Amino acid sequence: MIYGNGIDNVELARIQEAMKRSERFSQQVLTENELIKFSKFQSEKRKVEYLAGRWAAKEAFAKAYGTGFGSQLKMHDLEVQNDELGKPFFSMHPFDKGQAHLSISHSNLEAVAFVVLEND
Repeated sequence: MIYGNGIDNVELARIQEAMKRSERFSQQVLTENELIKFSKFQSEKRKVEYLAGRWAAKEAFAKAYGTGFGSQLKMHDLEVQNDELGKPFFSMHPFDKGQAHLSISHSNLEAVAFVVLEND
């Protein structure tokens, strides 16, 4: 049974501007494991896409979870990794009632993520 779903999209230019304004922006969004992968990207374009995708995924999760971000949920409570085929998944999340399904997509202008939380 579906517990909740959420979708979020973010303009890549918005993330790029946030990265330029603050060197700590990526640290505020990404967990340590995500930062390791982020730091290995050579091009700024790929870093922006990666960070935007993680931002959208975490925002979509917060909407599906029903709390938004605040005292009950923080960006660092969520971690997105990729399986051996590249499929993104939440390797860390507070939804203990079942499965968290995730899809992330990018265009030249934005990143979008869709999350479905499913009860067991």
